[in-house]
Amino acid sequence: MQIDHIHFYVEDARRSRDWFIQKMGFCSIPREFCFTIADDHTHTEVVVNGSIYLVFSAPLDNSSPVYRFLSTHPPGVVDVAFEVEDVEIAMTRAIAQGAKVLQPLQTQGTLKWAQIAAWGTLRHTLVERLVTSSLASQPSDSNVTFSGIDHVVLNVALGDLERAVDWYETVFGFEPQQMFAIKTDRSGLCSRVMRHPNGRVQLPINEPTSDNSQIQEFLDLNRGAGVQHIAIHTENIVAAIAQLRHAGLSFLNVPDTYYTQLRQRPDCVLSDSQLNAIAAQQILVDWQSDLPEAVLLQTFTKPIFEQPTFFFELIERHTCQVNNRLHQAQGFGEGNFRALFEAIEREQLRRGSLKS
Repeated sequence: MQIDHIHFYVEDARRSRDWFIQKMGFCSIPREFCFTIADDHTHTEVVVNGSIYLVFSAPLDNSSPVYRFLSTHPPGVVDVAFEVEDVEIAMTRAIAQGAKVLQPLQTQGTLKWAQIAAWGTLRHTLVERLVTSSLASQPSDSNVTFSGIDHVVLNVALGDLERAVDWYETVFGFEPQQMFAIKTDRSGLCSRVMRHPNGRVQLPINEPTSDNSQIQEFLDLNRGAGVQHIAIHTENIVAAIAQLRHAGLSFLNVPDTYYTQLRQRPDCVLSDSQLNAIAAQQILVDWQSDLPEAVLLQTFTKPIFEQPTFFFELIERHTCQVNNRLHQAQGFGEGNFRALFEAIEREQLRRGSLKS
Protein backbone atom coordinates (compact mmCIF):
# COMPACT_ATOMS: atom_id res chain seq x y z
CA MET A 1 0.00 0.00 0.00
CA GLN A 2 1.14 3.54 -0.75
CA ILE A 3 -0.50 6.95 -1.04
CA ASP A 4 -1.83 7.45 -4.57
CA HIS A 5 -3.09 11.04 -4.25
CA ILE A 6 -4.59 13.55 -1.82
CA HIS A 7 -7.90 15.25 -2.67
CA PHE A 8 -8.76 18.72 -1.33
CA TYR A 9 -12.10 20.53 -1.46
CA VAL A 10 -11.41 24.24 -1.99
CA GLU A 11 -13.27 27.41 -2.93
CA ASP A 12 -11.35 28.00 -6.18
CA ALA A 13 -9.55 25.07 -7.84
CA ARG A 14 -7.58 27.21 -10.31
CA ARG A 15 -6.39 29.54 -7.55
CA SER A 16 -5.25 26.55 -5.45
CA ARG A 17 -3.52 25.02 -8.48
CA ASP A 18 -1.66 28.27 -9.16
CA TRP A 19 -0.71 28.70 -5.49
CA PHE A 20 0.90 25.24 -5.37
CA ILE A 21 2.72 25.89 -8.64
CA GLN A 22 4.05 29.27 -7.52
CA LYS A 23 4.73 28.56 -3.82
CA MET A 24 5.64 24.87 -3.71
CA GLY A 25 6.98 24.01 -7.15
CA PHE A 26 4.21 21.70 -8.36
CA CYS A 27 3.17 21.55 -12.01
CA SER A 28 -0.27 21.02 -13.53
CA ILE A 29 -1.26 17.76 -15.25
CA PRO A 30 -4.49 16.45 -16.85
CA ARG A 31 -7.09 15.53 -14.24
CA GLU A 32 -7.65 12.14 -15.90
CA PHE A 33 -4.64 10.82 -13.97
CA CYS A 34 -6.80 10.77 -10.86
CA PHE A 35 -9.84 9.52 -12.82
CA THR A 36 -11.92 12.64 -12.22
CA ILE A 37 -14.61 13.30 -14.77
CA ALA A 38 -15.97 16.55 -16.12
CA ASP A 39 -19.33 17.65 -14.75
CA ASP A 40 -21.48 20.75 -14.69
CA HIS A 41 -21.26 21.50 -10.96
CA THR A 42 -17.61 20.90 -9.95
CA HIS A 43 -14.27 22.07 -11.34
CA THR A 44 -11.16 19.94 -10.66
CA GLU A 45 -7.43 20.53 -11.11
CA VAL A 46 -4.48 18.16 -10.50
CA VAL A 47 -0.84 19.03 -9.73
CA VAL A 48 2.28 16.91 -9.27
CA ASN A 49 5.74 17.23 -7.75
CA GLY A 50 7.88 14.11 -7.90
CA SER A 51 5.58 11.26 -6.87
CA ILE A 52 3.10 13.51 -5.01
CA TYR A 53 -0.27 14.11 -6.66
CA LEU A 54 -2.72 16.64 -5.26
CA VAL A 55 -6.30 17.09 -6.50
CA PHE A 56 -8.36 20.26 -5.98
CA SER A 57 -12.11 20.41 -6.51
CA ALA A 58 -14.27 23.54 -6.25
CA PRO A 59 -18.02 24.08 -6.70
CA LEU A 60 -19.48 25.71 -9.79
CA ASP A 61 -22.96 25.86 -8.28
CA ASN A 62 -24.84 24.80 -5.16
CA SER A 63 -25.56 21.30 -6.51
CA SER A 64 -21.89 20.38 -6.16
CA PRO A 65 -20.90 18.06 -3.29
CA VAL A 66 -18.02 20.48 -2.71
CA TYR A 67 -20.51 23.30 -2.12
CA ARG A 68 -22.31 21.19 0.49
CA PHE A 69 -19.01 20.33 2.18
CA LEU A 70 -17.81 23.95 2.28
CA SER A 71 -21.13 25.12 3.70
CA THR A 72 -20.19 23.24 6.88
CA HIS A 73 -16.40 22.85 6.84
CA PRO A 74 -13.41 25.00 5.83
CA PRO A 75 -11.30 23.95 2.82
CA GLY A 76 -9.17 20.91 3.45
CA VAL A 77 -8.43 17.27 2.74
CA VAL A 78 -11.43 15.05 2.01
CA ASP A 79 -9.72 11.97 0.57
CA VAL A 80 -6.42 10.20 1.18
CA ALA A 81 -6.30 7.72 -1.71
CA PHE A 82 -4.31 4.50 -1.29
CA GLU A 83 -2.81 2.53 -4.16
CA VAL A 84 -3.23 -1.20 -3.45
CA GLU A 85 -2.14 -4.37 -5.22
CA ASP A 86 -5.66 -5.81 -5.46
CA VAL A 87 -8.59 -3.46 -4.89
CA GLU A 88 -11.14 -6.29 -4.72
CA ILE A 89 -9.28 -8.01 -1.88
CA ALA A 90 -8.82 -4.70 -0.06
CA MET A 91 -12.51 -3.86 -0.38
CA THR A 92 -13.59 -7.33 0.72
CA ARG A 93 -11.56 -6.93 3.92
CA ALA A 94 -12.85 -3.39 4.53
CA ILE A 95 -16.49 -4.41 4.06
CA ALA A 96 -16.05 -7.45 6.31
CA GLN A 97 -14.83 -5.09 9.05
CA GLY A 98 -17.89 -2.88 8.70
CA ALA A 99 -16.53 -0.09 6.49
CA LYS A 100 -19.18 2.02 4.75
CA VAL A 101 -18.94 1.84 0.96
CA LEU A 102 -19.25 5.24 -0.74
CA GLN A 103 -18.33 4.10 -4.24
CA PRO A 104 -18.51 0.45 -5.34
CA LEU A 105 -15.82 -1.05 -7.56
CA GLN A 106 -15.32 0.91 -10.79
CA THR A 107 -13.15 0.20 -13.83
CA GLN A 108 -11.85 2.78 -16.29
CA GLY A 109 -9.24 1.58 -18.78
CA THR A 110 -6.22 0.44 -16.77
CA LEU A 111 -7.67 1.75 -13.48
CA LYS A 112 -9.81 0.04 -10.88
CA TRP A 113 -11.02 1.83 -7.78
CA ALA A 114 -13.58 1.95 -4.99
CA GLN A 115 -14.16 4.28 -2.04
CA ILE A 116 -15.03 3.91 1.65
CA ALA A 117 -15.88 6.35 4.44
CA ALA A 118 -13.18 6.83 7.07
CA TRP A 119 -13.07 8.98 10.20
CA GLY A 120 -15.28 12.07 10.29
CA THR A 121 -15.66 13.48 6.77
CA LEU A 122 -12.44 11.81 5.59
CA ARG A 123 -12.70 9.08 3.01
CA HIS A 124 -10.27 6.66 1.36
CA THR A 125 -10.30 5.80 -2.33
CA LEU A 126 -8.59 2.46 -3.02
CA VAL A 127 -6.85 2.44 -6.38
CA GLU A 128 -5.40 -0.39 -8.43
CA ARG A 129 -3.32 0.82 -11.37
CA LEU A 130 -2.90 -2.04 -13.84
CA VAL A 131 -0.39 -0.02 -15.88
CA THR A 132 1.85 2.69 -14.42
CA SER A 133 1.15 6.00 -16.13
CA SER A 134 4.02 7.84 -17.81
CA LEU A 135 2.90 10.89 -15.85
CA ALA A 136 4.14 9.23 -12.68
CA SER A 137 7.74 10.07 -13.57
CA GLN A 138 7.03 13.54 -14.89
CA PRO A 139 9.53 16.00 -13.37
CA SER A 140 8.51 19.23 -11.74
CA ASP A 141 9.40 22.48 -13.47
CA SER A 142 10.66 23.77 -10.10
CA ASN A 143 14.09 23.37 -8.52
CA VAL A 144 12.28 21.98 -5.46
CA THR A 145 11.47 18.31 -6.07
CA PHE A 146 9.95 16.24 -3.29
CA SER A 147 10.67 12.56 -2.67
CA GLY A 148 7.14 11.64 -1.60
CA ILE A 149 4.66 11.84 1.25
CA ASP A 150 6.23 10.76 4.55
CA HIS A 151 3.04 10.74 6.65
CA VAL A 152 -0.46 12.18 7.00
CA VAL A 153 -1.75 13.37 10.41
CA LEU A 154 -5.38 12.86 11.47
CA ASN A 155 -6.97 14.75 14.40
CA VAL A 156 -9.88 13.13 16.24
CA ALA A 157 -12.08 14.17 19.16
CA LEU A 158 -11.27 13.49 22.80
CA GLY A 159 -12.03 9.84 23.54
CA ASP A 160 -11.84 8.73 19.88
CA LEU A 161 -8.10 7.97 19.65
CA GLU A 162 -8.25 4.29 20.53
CA ARG A 163 -11.37 3.75 18.42
CA ALA A 164 -9.66 5.34 15.41
CA VAL A 165 -6.53 3.24 16.03
CA ASP A 166 -8.68 0.08 16.15
CA TRP A 167 -10.51 1.09 12.94
CA TYR A 168 -7.33 1.50 10.88
CA GLU A 169 -5.90 -1.67 12.38
CA THR A 170 -8.89 -3.84 11.49
CA VAL A 171 -9.91 -2.26 8.16
CA PHE A 172 -6.46 -1.83 6.59
CA GLY A 173 -4.08 -3.83 8.75
CA PHE A 174 -2.17 -0.81 10.05
CA GLU A 175 0.05 -1.49 13.08
CA PRO A 176 0.31 0.80 16.15
CA GLN A 177 3.81 2.25 16.61
CA GLN A 178 4.99 5.22 18.69
CA MET A 179 2.79 6.91 21.26
CA PHE A 180 3.30 10.50 22.43
CA ALA A 181 1.78 12.43 25.30
CA ILE A 182 2.72 16.11 25.06
CA LYS A 183 1.77 18.50 27.86
CA THR A 184 2.73 22.14 28.39
CA ASP A 185 1.58 24.70 30.96
CA ARG A 186 -1.28 25.63 28.63
CA SER A 187 -2.50 22.51 26.83
CA GLY A 188 -1.70 19.00 25.63
CA LEU A 189 -2.38 16.12 23.26
CA CYS A 190 -1.99 12.37 22.87
CA SER A 191 -0.76 10.88 19.60
CA ARG A 192 -0.54 7.33 18.28
CA VAL A 193 1.42 6.53 15.12
CA MET A 194 -0.12 3.94 12.78
CA ARG A 195 2.00 2.33 10.06
CA HIS A 196 1.15 -0.09 7.30
CA PRO A 197 3.24 -3.29 7.47
CA ASN A 198 5.10 -2.42 4.26
CA GLY A 199 6.21 0.86 5.89
CA ARG A 200 5.13 3.07 2.99
CA VAL A 201 2.10 4.66 4.68
CA GLN A 202 2.30 6.29 8.12
CA LEU A 203 -0.70 7.83 9.86
CA PRO A 204 -0.22 9.57 13.23
CA ILE A 205 -3.57 10.14 14.97
CA ASN A 206 -3.95 12.92 17.57
CA GLU A 207 -6.57 13.68 20.21
CA PRO A 208 -6.71 16.71 22.54
CA THR A 209 -6.21 16.47 26.29
CA SER A 210 -7.47 19.96 27.15
CA ASP A 211 -10.19 22.33 25.95
CA ASN A 212 -7.69 24.87 24.62
CA SER A 213 -5.39 22.33 22.94
CA GLN A 214 -4.38 23.12 19.36
CA ILE A 215 -6.05 19.81 18.45
CA GLN A 216 -9.32 21.02 19.97
CA GLU A 217 -8.97 24.34 18.14
CA PHE A 218 -8.63 22.37 14.89
CA LEU A 219 -11.68 20.25 15.70
CA ASP A 220 -13.73 23.35 16.52
CA LEU A 221 -12.75 25.25 13.37
CA ASN A 222 -12.92 22.18 11.13
CA ARG A 223 -16.23 21.18 12.72
CA GLY A 224 -15.08 17.65 13.28
CA ALA A 225 -12.20 15.24 12.76
CA GLY A 226 -9.91 15.66 9.79
CA VAL A 227 -6.41 15.85 8.35
CA GLN A 228 -4.30 18.46 10.17
CA HIS A 229 -1.14 18.24 8.09
CA ILE A 230 0.78 16.30 5.46
CA ALA A 231 4.52 15.66 5.78
CA ILE A 232 6.50 15.87 2.54
CA HIS A 233 9.88 14.16 2.34
CA THR A 234 12.85 15.89 0.72
CA GLU A 235 16.45 14.79 0.25
CA ASN A 236 17.85 18.27 1.05
CA ILE A 237 15.62 20.15 3.46
CA VAL A 238 17.97 23.12 3.94
CA ALA A 239 18.04 23.91 0.20
CA ALA A 240 14.32 23.15 -0.20
CA ILE A 241 13.26 25.48 2.62
CA ALA A 242 15.50 28.27 1.33
CA GLN A 243 13.89 28.02 -2.11
CA LEU A 244 10.37 27.79 -0.71
CA ARG A 245 10.94 30.85 1.49
CA HIS A 246 12.22 32.70 -1.58
CA ALA A 247 8.96 31.75 -3.35
CA GLY A 248 6.98 33.31 -0.49
CA LEU A 249 5.96 30.27 1.56
CA SER A 250 5.64 31.09 5.29
CA PHE A 251 6.94 28.80 8.05
CA LEU A 252 6.48 28.61 11.82
CA ASN A 253 9.13 30.50 13.76
CA VAL A 254 11.62 28.65 15.98
CA PRO A 255 13.21 30.67 18.85
CA ASP A 256 16.99 31.12 18.97
CA THR A 257 17.06 29.38 22.36
CA TYR A 258 16.16 26.11 20.61
CA TYR A 259 19.45 26.16 18.70
CA THR A 260 21.43 27.22 21.78
CA GLN A 261 20.14 24.11 23.55
CA LEU A 262 20.72 21.98 20.44
CA ARG A 263 24.41 22.93 20.32
CA GLN A 264 24.76 21.91 23.98
CA ARG A 265 23.60 18.33 23.41
CA PRO A 266 26.71 16.17 24.03
CA ASP A 267 25.85 13.59 21.35
CA CYS A 268 25.28 16.11 18.53
CA VAL A 269 27.26 15.00 15.44
CA LEU A 270 26.36 17.96 13.23
CA SER A 271 29.17 20.36 12.31
CA ASP A 272 29.05 24.08 13.09
CA SER A 273 28.40 24.85 9.41
CA GLN A 274 25.52 22.35 9.32
CA LEU A 275 24.03 23.78 12.51
CA ASN A 276 24.34 27.32 11.16
CA ALA A 277 22.53 26.38 7.94
CA ILE A 278 19.82 24.56 9.89
CA ALA A 279 19.34 27.50 12.27
CA ALA A 280 19.21 29.96 9.36
CA GLN A 281 16.22 28.08 7.93
CA GLN A 282 14.68 27.43 11.39
CA ILE A 283 14.63 23.66 11.05
CA LEU A 284 14.01 21.31 14.00
CA VAL A 285 16.54 18.53 14.65
CA ASP A 286 16.33 15.27 16.60
CA TRP A 287 17.96 11.83 16.79
CA GLN A 288 17.99 8.67 18.86
CA SER A 289 20.80 8.51 21.41
CA ASP A 290 21.97 5.12 20.09
CA LEU A 291 22.01 6.36 16.45
CA PRO A 292 23.08 10.03 16.63
CA GLU A 293 24.08 10.14 12.95
CA ALA A 294 20.58 9.14 11.81
CA VAL A 295 19.35 12.72 12.12
CA LEU A 296 15.71 13.71 11.68
CA LEU A 297 15.11 17.21 10.27
CA GLN A 298 11.65 18.84 10.23
CA THR A 299 9.97 22.18 9.74
CA PHE A 300 6.36 23.29 9.35
CA THR A 301 4.53 25.83 7.23
CA LYS A 302 1.99 28.24 8.62
CA PRO A 303 -1.65 27.31 7.79
CA ILE A 304 -2.23 27.61 4.05
CA PHE A 305 -5.98 28.38 4.16
CA GLU A 306 -7.86 31.25 5.79
CA GLN A 307 -8.75 29.14 8.82
CA PRO A 308 -5.76 27.72 10.76
CA THR A 309 -6.73 24.12 10.10
CA PHE A 310 -4.20 22.70 7.63
CA PHE A 311 -0.45 23.03 7.09
CA PHE A 312 2.49 21.15 5.57
CA GLU A 313 5.55 19.62 7.16
CA LEU A 314 8.89 19.24 5.36
CA ILE A 315 11.03 16.34 6.58
CA GLU A 316 14.43 14.80 5.84
CA ARG A 317 15.59 11.49 7.33
CA HIS A 318 19.35 10.89 7.39
CA THR A 319 20.81 7.39 7.03
CA CYS A 320 23.87 6.05 8.83
CA GLN A 321 25.78 2.76 8.70
CA VAL A 322 26.27 0.70 11.86
CA ASN A 323 27.78 -2.80 11.84
CA ASN A 324 27.54 -2.91 8.03
CA ARG A 325 23.83 -2.14 8.16
CA LEU A 326 22.10 1.03 7.01
CA HIS A 327 19.78 2.70 9.53
CA GLN A 328 17.45 5.53 8.52
CA ALA A 329 16.08 8.00 11.06
CA GLN A 330 12.74 6.60 12.15
CA GLY A 331 9.76 7.93 14.05
CA PHE A 332 8.87 11.58 14.42
CA GLY A 333 11.28 12.90 17.03
CA GLU A 334 9.60 13.38 20.41
CA GLY A 335 11.70 16.49 21.05
CA ASN A 336 10.67 17.90 17.68
CA PHE A 337 7.07 16.99 18.39
CA ARG A 338 7.09 19.08 21.55
CA ALA A 339 8.86 21.95 19.76
CA LEU A 340 6.17 21.88 17.05
CA PHE A 341 3.44 21.87 19.69
CA GLU A 342 4.97 24.90 21.39
CA ALA A 343 5.44 26.72 18.06
CA ILE A 344 1.74 26.24 17.25
CA GLU A 345 0.85 27.43 20.75
CA ARG A 346 2.73 30.66 20.00
CA GLU A 347 0.58 31.05 16.86
CA GLN A 348 -2.53 30.39 18.96
CA LEU A 349 -1.46 33.15 21.37
CA ARG A 350 -0.95 35.49 18.43
CA ARG A 351 -4.46 34.68 17.14
CA GLY A 352 -5.95 35.11 20.61
CA SER A 353 -7.32 31.57 20.71
CA LEU A 354 -5.09 30.53 23.64
CA LYS A 355 -4.76 32.42 26.89
CA SER A 356 -1.22 33.29 27.98
